[in-house]
Amino acid sequence: MDMQGQVAIVTGGSRGIGRAISLAFAEKGVSVVACARSLDKLEEVAKEAKQREFAGEVIPATLDVTDAAACEKCVEDVAEKHGRLDILVNNAGITRDGLLASMSDDDFDAVIDANLRSAFRLMRSATKHMMRARYGRIVNISSVAGLMGNPGQANYCASKAALVGMTKSAAKELARRKITCNAVAPGFIETDMTDVLPEKVKEGVMPLIPMKRFGSGEEIAEAVGFLASPAASYITGQVLVVDGGLHM
Repeated sequence: MDMQGQVAIVTGGSRGIGRAISLAFAEKGVSVVACARSLDKLEEVAKEAKQREFAGEVIPATLDVTDAAACEKCVEDVAEKHGRLDILVNNAGITRDGLLASMSDDDFDAVIDANLRSAFRLMRSATKHMMRARYGRIVNISSVAGLMGNPGQANYCASKAALVGMTKSAAKELARRKITCNAVAPGFIETDMTDVLPEKVKEGVMPLIPMKRFGSGEEIAEAVGFLASPAASYITGQVLVVDGGLHM
């Protein structure tokens, strides 16, 4: 379905899944404001979109998603400059793994702030513009870890599970304004986050995945692109699991 001329904000857009989403949107003709802390990596994504002569563009924007004022300003700046905001993808996230018994309050709070509160702040600001336009697509990047739990990741799993609950609540609030809110829950995807996993961990996980491989950022981007498109106009409050069959 045609997405030409739409405007999107994608957090965590400089690498991994966020990078793939930003490029996929640009290919569909969307003007993508890709946000991250590192401007250098964002500029590389923007350059790639330009070199590949996509119909849309990737516009780099530095953003610390843990800064509430910065989140609000980001949304307002985008809406003012482009005159619209059609799509919000909350992809930014961090991990600070550790066993529950020894996890510090700081490590728990940092993950909740980056993974959950940031999505709340951006949704709060973005929905004001979407409600006026009576159109919008919100896609939150959760994780299968939020659906099934994972040892050593109580903070991360809590943030991703809560993101699902917030997605469903927002979907019920916003549906009458023709705004959909869905979540994508990736499994093990080839990103910087999984690259650092010890080989023994990867070898232990692989037998649990029926498709016997890790997914790619591009495969997640395709799922996000569908949920953000006009084709998904009657889908809201759902969690699309993209994990090669790991969680079923």
